[in-house]
Formats: sequence, structure tokens, C-alpha cells
Amino acid sequence: MSRKLVRPRQGRMLAGVCAGLAQRFGRSAGFVRLLFLLSLLLPGTQVIVYLVLWVLMPNEDRYAAPRY
Repeated sequence: MSRKLVRPRQGRMLAGVCAGLAQRFGRSAGFVRLLFLLSLLLPGTQVIVYLVLWVLMPNEDRYAAPRY
């Protein structure tokens, strides 16, 4: 289980935010996506939080070894 909060290159559907959160907390990406979709039924700022995480979470490429 990865301890860094990053957006993985594999397993993305939109931006990789749900996949990154799932990887970080040891859950399946489908479960986190389902929770996000269910949360959209409630009033709140879920979409804004998703967009903010999209901007703030780095891509997994930043932590990969440089390829020469």
C-alpha cells in the first residue's frame, strides 16, 4: 500500500483522484468511486473538493525514478 497521496497513472477514470485516495487508504478504487457518486446525492461541495484535490495531488510520475 502506498503511503503517498498521488494520482496513479494506471487505473484512472477521470483525473485519478478516487484511485489515488483508494490506493492511499487501502480500499478498492471502485468502492471510493461509489462513495463519491453517492455523496453527490447529498448537498455539499463534493465537486469543488474533487477539483481541488485534482489540482493539489501530484501525478505519480513525480515520484518515479528518472528515465534516461
